[in-house]
Amino acid sequence: MDIELTLYEARVIGALIEKEITTPDQYPLSLNALTNACNQKSNREPVLDLDEATVQETLDALVKRSLASDQSGFGSRTTKYKHRFCNTEFGILKFSEQELGIICALLLRGPQTPGELRTHTNRLCKFGDMQEVESALDRLMERSDGPFVAKLPREPGKRESRYMHLFSGDAPAMEFSGSTHHAAELTDVERERLDMLELRVNELEQEIVQLKLILEQLGPKSTTGYMEA
Repeated sequence: MDIELTLYEARVIGALIEKEITTPDQYPLSLNALTNACNQKSNREPVLDLDEATVQETLDALVKRSLASDQSGFGSRTTKYKHRFCNTEFGILKFSEQELGIICALLLRGPQTPGELRTHTNRLCKFGDMQEVESALDRLMERSDGPFVAKLPREPGKRESRYMHLFSGDAPAMEFSGSTHHAAELTDVERERLDMLELRVNELEQEIVQLKLILEQLGPKSTTGYMEA
């Protein structure tokens, strides 16, 4: 595998993959819509505050590497963008629905446990149980054209190991001192409530993004009237 992405490139590709799956009617994305997707406050780690110029510069670099493409719709002056990262006729990377869901979540949120991945991919793909998540992770680590994912050493006090994608370099060597202090673990009930709240916030943000896209397509006059109302 010879694809290595910067933080911004990983965020742009992850956002494009996510929106292709979750809001296909709004895909490909305009620069404004993509910038909003990159800067979402939920389902993103770290949270970024990119301006359109930075996203455009990142897109230009991805287009040059044939990892993204730009296009203008019929009768529209707005240029829109789509990824060519995987599962396209142009690239060699092919992932199953579950594998793609995991890769997308890792690009957007960084290293996660299997439990976190099952929660964070609920709008991207379906997992019947934790065993399916672990099987998909195993495939991504063992594929002959990979590996695409690495398992990180389990941190002291943690029940599960985290996994990271390898599109931004190899997994770092991690050493933990016995004297290292860790924050108290959340209980299962607290973590479940937090995950549910996070998912609801993400759904609301997705609805806001879709409303912005609709207003953008209606034009500035409609947006002005909406704001005055």
